[in-house]
Amino acid sequence: MNPAYIAFDGDRRVAAGGLPEVARAAKQVHDRRKDAAILVFDGRTSALVDIDFRGSIDDVLARLPKLEVPAADEPAAPATPRGPGRPKLGVVAREITLLPRHWDWLAQQKGGASVAIRKLIDEARRASGDKDRTRLAQDAAYRFMTTMAGNRPHYEDAIRALFAHDRRRFATLIADWPADIRDHAVALAYGDQAG
Repeated sequence: MNPAYIAFDGDRRVAAGGLPEVARAAKQVHDRRKDAAILVFDGRTSALVDIDFRGSIDDVLARLPKLEVPAADEPAAPATPRGPGRPKLGVVAREITLLPRHWDWLAQQKGGASVAIRKLIDEARRASGDKDRTRLAQDAAYRFMTTMAGNRPHYEDAIRALFAHDRRRFATLIADWPADIRDHAVALAYGDQAG
């Protein structure tokens, strides 16, 4: 399981965990070394998180983005539900576009269109769960590697091995990278720390 957030100072991992803890540790590194090259990543997606390190630790923490990480099995809820739906149940009405034949088929289903669509989505999620998890893991590893290792030896070949599902070749190609970068790339791609 990858941490919620992770911070690097150059090639070295300096913190991992919740955003306030990571920001606090990164701020301490920043205060010790003004030339520190600190990058903070979302631990699941490898999206960069922008943190303003000016001022005191309290100032930094007060400016942190208000990010909520949805549970792995739940979609992110919109900030303010709007229009019809059942907000207390987490149901939010949204618009979808279907062809007339799709609406005709949905109208014939037991429970109506909404029930049929929810069942179809749940079935598709179960059927493609492993593929979806693999794709998301590859995307996160790709984003991280592009940012942290884009100029490293064998970067392009490692990306090819990642998307070809060739774990052994991937591990071999990144073996000489700095340990913290290598280990995090493996954890993102394959969900563990071993290559």
